[in-house]
Amino acid sequence: MDHNIVIPGQMLSEDVKSAGHGTYVKNDKVYSLYYGVANLKDRTYVVPFSGKYIPSRKDYLIGVVIQLTSSNWIFDIRSPYDGLLHVSEYPKRVESSGMKRIMDIGDCAILRIKDVSKSMRTDVSMRERGLRPLKDGRLIEILPTKVPRVIGHNGSMVSMLKKESNCDMFVGQNGRIWIQGKDHEMDRLTEAIDMIEREAHTSGLTEKVQQFMNNDPVVEDDIVSGSDESVDQGSDASSEDNDDTIPEETCRKIDALLDDAEDA
Repeated sequence: MDHNIVIPGQMLSEDVKSAGHGTYVKNDKVYSLYYGVANLKDRTYVVPFSGKYIPSRKDYLIGVVIQLTSSNWIFDIRSPYDGLLHVSEYPKRVESSGMKRIMDIGDCAILRIKDVSKSMRTDVSMRERGLRPLKDGRLIEILPTKVPRVIGHNGSMVSMLKKESNCDMFVGQNGRIWIQGKDHEMDRLTEAIDMIEREAHTSGLTEKVQQFMNNDPVVEDDIVSGSDESVDQGSDASSEDNDDTIPEETCRKIDALLDDAEDA
């Protein structure tokens, strides 16, 4: 079988070049990083069933302001750790007295993680093009582990969703998705995103979602995982092309933990 339910630490392959999202390499073998469904055809990757978002440097995400200090906005980033945005990381000069006028408690913003310390202090920035407060639109939350499926192969899924819905859309690595458009278009897009989250482990998902967006009848046989064609379609829209969601430093930390366990 090309798809199997696997657990963390389970050996998946001896072909280290095939290692993709949701895996790590140790002693020239590929292991599962998650409890989830593994794809073992051509490229080895794991789509996890669930999991919390763990901040990683350079991730793009959507945060919600939960506190203000004299020089920082503190964001909930759907993680055990908060995101800290210093006023110097806002694209314009900001005085402490004017911070609330820019972003107050409950406001949302697109952010990028600047740095994550060993103690998991997470510093974020807005000093890049496209990073900004979000004043309009709708915010959707999905499991962070399902984000690669919403993005798709080289952004294929998210590009299709934008085109078919006529909505603007931003997908954060922490599982928050911002959409903006007409109400009925956002409603349709919200349903499509919900479908992706529910059926992230299935093959042929991109085609099924496109049929849904086009109001075409969905042929269930198209997503039967036993057919070679459907497996290929699932691989195209899979999380394998978003390997940067599991950074090398994370794999190194796992290797270090395993080494410590062996030495104990």
